[in-house]
Amino acid sequence: MLRHIITTTLFLPLLLFGQSTVVTGKVTEAATGSPIPFATVVFVGTSEGAITDFEGNFKATTTLDVDSIYTSYIGFIKRTKALKPGQNQIINFQLDEDITTLLEVVVTPGENPAIPIMKSVIANKDRNDKKNLDAYDYESYVRTELDLDNISENLRKKKLMSKVLGVLDSMEQIAGEDGKPVLPLMMSEAISRFYFRKDPLAKHENIIKTKVTGIGVTDGAVISQVIGSTYQEYNFYQNWLNIVGKNFVSPIAKGWQTMYEYDLVDSVYIDDDYCYKLDFFPKQEQDLAFIGTMWITKDEYALKQIDTQVLSTANLNFLEKIKIQQKLLQTENGPWLPEKTRVIIDFKPLTEKTAGFIGKFYVSNKDFVIDQPKDNQFYMNNVSLNDDARETDDEYWQNARHDSLTATEQNVYLMIDTLNRIPPVRNLTTAIKFISSGYVKTGPVDIGPYNTYIGDNDIEGLRLGMGLRTNIDFSNKWVLGGYFGYGFGDNRWKYSMNASYINNRFPWSQFNFKYQKEIDQIWLLNEEIEANSFFYSFSRFGNLTQPFLKEKYRFSYQQQIGRGFNAEFATKHEDLRPLFDFTYFTDETRAEIASDYSITEVSVAASYGKDEVTLVNDNQRISLGPIRFPLYRFSYTFGSDQLGGDFTYHKLKASVLKKMKIGVIGISRLELGGGYMFGQVPYTLLYNPIGNETPVFVNFAYNLMNFFEFSSDRFAELKYRHSFEGFLFNRIPLIKKLKWRFFVTGNALLGAIRNETIALSNFTLDANGNEIFPFRPWTSTPYVEVGYGIENIFKFFGVHAYHRLTYLDQYVSRFGLKFNISISL
Repeated sequence: MLRHIITTTLFLPLLLFGQSTVVTGKVTEAATGSPIPFATVVFVGTSEGAITDFEGNFKATTTLDVDSIYTSYIGFIKRTKALKPGQNQIINFQLDEDITTLLEVVVTPGENPAIPIMKSVIANKDRNDKKNLDAYDYESYVRTELDLDNISENLRKKKLMSKVLGVLDSMEQIAGEDGKPVLPLMMSEAISRFYFRKDPLAKHENIIKTKVTGIGVTDGAVISQVIGSTYQEYNFYQNWLNIVGKNFVSPIAKGWQTMYEYDLVDSVYIDDDYCYKLDFFPKQEQDLAFIGTMWITKDEYALKQIDTQVLSTANLNFLEKIKIQQKLLQTENGPWLPEKTRVIIDFKPLTEKTAGFIGKFYVSNKDFVIDQPKDNQFYMNNVSLNDDARETDDEYWQNARHDSLTATEQNVYLMIDTLNRIPPVRNLTTAIKFISSGYVKTGPVDIGPYNTYIGDNDIEGLRLGMGLRTNIDFSNKWVLGGYFGYGFGDNRWKYSMNASYINNRFPWSQFNFKYQKEIDQIWLLNEEIEANSFFYSFSRFGNLTQPFLKEKYRFSYQQQIGRGFNAEFATKHEDLRPLFDFTYFTDETRAEIASDYSITEVSVAASYGKDEVTLVNDNQRISLGPIRFPLYRFSYTFGSDQLGGDFTYHKLKASVLKKMKIGVIGISRLELGGGYMFGQVPYTLLYNPIGNETPVFVNFAYNLMNFFEFSSDRFAELKYRHSFEGFLFNRIPLIKKLKWRFFVTGNALLGAIRNETIALSNFTLDANGNEIFPFRPWTSTPYVEVGYGIENIFKFFGVHAYHRLTYLDQYVSRFGLKFNISISL
């Protein structure tokens, strides 16, 4: 017996030799649980192993005598695990990041072999870029997961968090056996069809089915539209990629040599393509640039796949990491389309006592169709949502998903359902939605907005009230709403009632009616300000400037005419009673005076933005503005004394807004506008620019102009701002660590006023009988202010320094500091 044991022990290695050891598994990030594609998996002591696929999966086989296996990838700490030789087994790896290896750049003397490869990539960009296809479309599957991560011990001890301790026991399952725990907030899936046309340029995505589960998420239509592939499109052939509102320079941009260093690492086969493997690094670690690895095909010099990220050293706030992985597929016509894309955006905790936030996005595309463009009508809206898009079941998703859910992802759905049943969690999410939207949903009715609840000013005294509106649970055609408030100082009720009827959703058309009895200040009198805006809310406090009690009736019709082209036709009647010392002459004879007056107007307004993005949120259509092209606005208003008003006049107004990316120097915003008015009216009906006497920066005001300092019947204005982002301060030692951002700005306004226009105004006279205007008379000189400043101080604060260059003869501020608090990445 002993002899058999000794014999077996001595010859066991020989018995095992020739038997296969097969290891399958998955390589993921320990911090996020996300797959690591393209990682190397090798049996220790051999050259045999495998490369992980896009999902991080691998299968490695060897007949050699081995006892362990390791995996490694750039930017991660190598990890080794023991195995059982001669057996089939599953071994999963979770790797921790090693940031120091990412920042190591080795420069060797002599010609860099990566440079000629990169020159060929740039020379072939046009023929490989998908934008050079006449048209394409494909089916897209998008999966989104939002989680809390880096949850501090202090936060775990909070009362609310203690209520979810029952589900915290499952957090390890979400993170994996070696990963850091995360708390899921939302999980969504979408199946859509994405369409692109080159000439004229147009895009459209049809959302076929969606599934949204989240803490406090009611699955509004907006979420269903933004979780599609439209907002997860990353094209590295573009010189700049816009991510979380910031522009990052592509590693294959035309100015690649000024921004990046490159290193040829290896040559490998990926599928049937022989590829060069290149590492790339930004020359300035604070720049908005990428670091990572890309694989370039030898024959076409096309981007086959890329694994890249933006590090926390970049001039960004709150971001720990942005990671993008993408695999591309060549079309029959030559250009390459994205087959799979994975994006991870990881936000740092604001303080050591809070938690971080992480977003994971996965996109899979298939069923590609090339060069079959649609007609113009098809591309009218950026995104369309099928009526039954949110009506799905588990069986549908099991068949429709491009990839099956992992056990971890299935557990996310279960955890979210559990969290939604905890009362404190429901209460918190309700409070957050109230703060962000101004409304609280109660069945088919929303209560709000909160600015209707309270106000306090010198006319009304303390004002209390409330408002409400119907939502899509009431009707998907009708929207009814209103508010009321009572001032304890003036003992008056103020109120508003409105009704809207959605005639069509594609193209959008809507009828609106509004009745309002309210107090408005002179500089808001001729503007259609949304009652639930913060600006309007703050205007209800303090001293009101030349206020009027206004009773208004307004009817309007909105119509989407074409892609990015919208129009509104409106008529309104207002009766106005001044709540300050104001009179005007009733006609040119100046024989009689009055204080109250009425106006009746008919107007038409239009806007056009070639690439304007719009969304439909239940019963509301929301514009997100244009992306690259200018936004044009035009309006014409006719006031008539034959339709119940006291004056006849015409108003024309036009503007154009353009945002410009100026290479690495930063981003500019230019706005040009002007207006012209014909007729005889009191000065209260003129164009009245908004000034700012507060220490707070206001982006739509002239920040060194006094309140109601100017008035005009014709004007032209220019507003310009350029943000250098981190371009200047990133190159200054020590300062670059602060991540400050420098900007310059300039505003100019040229106005004029004709005597005949204000012939009906009854101004106060001085001792010599001269009229004293309640505003400053214009000369041929424009009002000009210039400014500069620093933003991102302690990540939240901005200091704006302004110099007033003209109209300095009266009591004005020639120099002023303005401050603001903003959250930006």
